[in-house]
Amino acid sequence: MYVFPKISLRPDVENYLRESFLNEEAVSASSRQEAERKFETLLLRLSHPPSLTTVRVNTHLISVQHVRGLLLEELQKQFGESSVPVLQHPALPDVLLIPMTGPRIVMKAGDVISVYSDIKGKCKKGAKEFDGTKVFLGNGISELSRKDIFNGLPDLKGIGIRMTEPIYLSPSFDNVLPSYIFLQNLPSTVVAHVLDPQPGEKILDMCAAPGGKTTHTAALMQDQGEVIALDKILTKVNKLKQNASLLGLRSIRAFCFDATKALKLDTTDGIEGGPPFLPESFDRIILDAPCSGMGQRPNMACTWTLKEVTSYPPLQRKLLNVAVQLLKPGGVLVYSTCTITLAENEEQVAWALRTFPCLQLQPQEPQIGGEGMVGAGLTLEQLKQLQRFDPSVVPLQNRDTDSLGEARREDVIWLANKDCIGFFIAKFLKCQSTKEKVSQK
Repeated sequence: MYVFPKISLRPDVENYLRESFLNEEAVSASSRQEAERKFETLLLRLSHPPSLTTVRVNTHLISVQHVRGLLLEELQKQFGESSVPVLQHPALPDVLLIPMTGPRIVMKAGDVISVYSDIKGKCKKGAKEFDGTKVFLGNGISELSRKDIFNGLPDLKGIGIRMTEPIYLSPSFDNVLPSYIFLQNLPSTVVAHVLDPQPGEKILDMCAAPGGKTTHTAALMQDQGEVIALDKILTKVNKLKQNASLLGLRSIRAFCFDATKALKLDTTDGIEGGPPFLPESFDRIILDAPCSGMGQRPNMACTWTLKEVTSYPPLQRKLLNVAVQLLKPGGVLVYSTCTITLAENEEQVAWALRTFPCLQLQPQEPQIGGEGMVGAGLTLEQLKQLQRFDPSVVPLQNRDTDSLGEARREDVIWLANKDCIGFFIAKFLKCQSTKEKVSQK
């Protein structure tokens, strides 16, 4: 069931995406009609939330089963007698899945506030009426008067509307077990497992904030070794440091630094033990690259221009170039994005393989996403080694907590693996040194 309309995009952006999803390879592999149907379904899915909430357990401090018990108690407080299942993911042993109830379309007489989303951003501040494009999100009770809300802008913080009847009812984990759990989309939790960090290694997370993959990597290493985290925005770096401290992880060192400049080609001094780094300094590298973010859900509207959407591939290639130089021979590079575009995903893999003969594409473990999308000239075997999480593969339908609680465990896990954000992962192995090439540049 489609509760919301498809994501609202600028016409040129939608046409750009359509052309990539209806590329010659994709149409030849099925049909133009099927490719068109899949693309339209994807646009509808992006405006709806995933069916399950994903929680990663900080196994450095606590066991998964202990946290599962604590979460069941918390959900009992929030939902009363409702039985909300908490499942452990079989392929991601430190990940727990909590179903979202919904959609619930309820509108009773007497509700104080009805909440709508202004899809196209046309509603002016203070407007008392609005006839533009809007979507109903649910009913709630205002915690503040209209006067208090507008007099407090722009510094007003806190809860403005307490939602009593939202269309989608998701458990709140605000300040719940902050040292023990980390809210993270399911595909993001796959990245560190694919990286497979080992105790004692030196690992680089190039675009790390807010630190989900950084802290996950440190936990999988049993906090033994060194995890260097870079981000060029200081407030994000400070948040990353706070998260690492809260999770009790001491192996993480975070720096405010532009990762495109992280390669040291001469003997100039940098930060002690920090960036820039000499070539081939790291055993493993995560490049969760800046991207157009068009796989994020729920997202009802994207006002980005085509120029903005297409601005990311050059930056991603700069970062890939630095990553390859910083990786040791025999080291592993994991490249990921939270977007759906061919240009930022499969085309970047094809470019990296052409540009760096030292790289070999590797199979991934766990492999719970689908294979890569055709259109970049990659072989069938190479596409099978990629992971593309495509929410269009699951038809929308009415689900509630009771129905998911009664479903077979394997069906719920299948749903969690498929009905998630749009995401992409590629894993490379560096087979030979690139030091000579670096010194010649």
